[in-house]
Amino acid sequence: MARAQGHRPVLDHCHHPGTVFLYHTQTEVAGPMAQHRHPQFYGRKIVVAGLGISGLWTARYLAAHGADVTVSEKRPEMDLDPGMCREIRALGVVLEAGGHTMKTFMEADMIIVSPGVPTDIPILHAAREKGIQVIGELELAGRLVQAPVIAITGTNGKSTVTAALSRMLELAGLNVFVGGNIGTPLMALAAGGEKPDYAVVEVSSFQLDTTVTFCPRISVILNITPDHLDRYRGYDDYVRSKLKIFSNQKSGHHLVLNDDDQRLAGINPSSGVSVLRYGTAQKPGRHAYVKNGEILARTDDRQPDRFPVASYKLPGKHNRQNLMAVILACRLIGIDPAVIRRHIGNLRGLPHRLEYVGEVEGVTYYDDSKATNVDAAVRAVESFDRPLILIAGGRHKGADYSPLVRACKKQVRKAVFLGEAKDLLCAAFDGCIAFSTARDMAEAVALARQSAQRGDTVLLSPACASFDMFSDYRDRGRVFKSIVAGLSRG
Repeated sequence: MARAQGHRPVLDHCHHPGTVFLYHTQTEVAGPMAQHRHPQFYGRKIVVAGLGISGLWTARYLAAHGADVTVSEKRPEMDLDPGMCREIRALGVVLEAGGHTMKTFMEADMIIVSPGVPTDIPILHAAREKGIQVIGELELAGRLVQAPVIAITGTNGKSTVTAALSRMLELAGLNVFVGGNIGTPLMALAAGGEKPDYAVVEVSSFQLDTTVTFCPRISVILNITPDHLDRYRGYDDYVRSKLKIFSNQKSGHHLVLNDDDQRLAGINPSSGVSVLRYGTAQKPGRHAYVKNGEILARTDDRQPDRFPVASYKLPGKHNRQNLMAVILACRLIGIDPAVIRRHIGNLRGLPHRLEYVGEVEGVTYYDDSKATNVDAAVRAVESFDRPLILIAGGRHKGADYSPLVRACKKQVRKAVFLGEAKDLLCAAFDGCIAFSTARDMAEAVALARQSAQRGDTVLLSPACASFDMFSDYRDRGRVFKSIVAGLSRG
């Protein structure tokens, strides 16, 4: 098997070099699963709480291994994906829709919780009190997957770094599974039977909440800022969830931290895990930093390697930080510096993350719909050195908007607010930045266009969730881009 120059092989049973494993349907994985039924699950009553993509893959695996599976979903069946419902029943799995019943949960031998299901609901508390094992999909997959895992978390940048790191490993000639919170659950790898060199996995705080033994070979924490305060009792609980990513690591494992983040700068694990820190400026104890247009990075006490960033396409200081995390992870697994330098220019951003949409009458438009929290919107605003018209708003998540107000004072000419949080945003910006409100995205874009001057940028960076007006942030971004495309057509 072809390998990147200087790479130390970890697994010797891989297939095609430079492969990213993706899974889509039951038929792709039924064969490998059916060949070896896992004795831990055969004949046991297992409840999967939540029918999303994680729940579906979990049900597929457990049913194939002979478990007596029930998928319990709070939403009524009319609100569920019909194809998922058909497949669940075709697998011989019982579908309980329209609410979780106490009898189903109390009779279970094990309960697997999907990330979207809050862990503090009474029925799960009752199950734990009875001694029933309650874990999440990530925990289950972590127990089953044999490939070394590189897990990436943080409030912002997780998807960007997960995609960039997996792309870099693929370009270096490695077989890579990429998934987790970014799209394909880690359970898909457990179900598929493939044996990649590495599994690069984005993990959210919701997934980490239900882990017990999950232990990545390399953990990466990009940043921690207030988010999901509508689900957690407070910021400290949210931080504790994020830090669980390295709680089971030990000697021989690695933790990569953003040293510019105040919360992360003080982290010193006592488990023997090696810690690599990065930041924008050179400081004692940092393993990567930016100097004279280059990233200097090392993983030991030797002189750092140099990585020019002129070809790197992603804008903003936060994306320089993201690139440092990618470089350190690559070096930890032995990717040659020359290979990394050669491919930095091939890394691209993801849709709806500071995505360039187009230019209309001298005004550029950017889609940053993935900015579903205040810190992400602040980072987006600070990425530009030209006047901005900001479109923000959506479903409030409990955060303070004052950091966004401070960031906007420098270069935001005007803001346009929409959605459930628009009144809160108006109150926060009152007396600081000119603003107006819109009923929907079409009106928001129209108002932004009226306020923009040649050379300005209209930036959609909501700082809020999307579920008040859209199905998700992708839907919100697609609507924005469609409206802008209509402007360019006249």
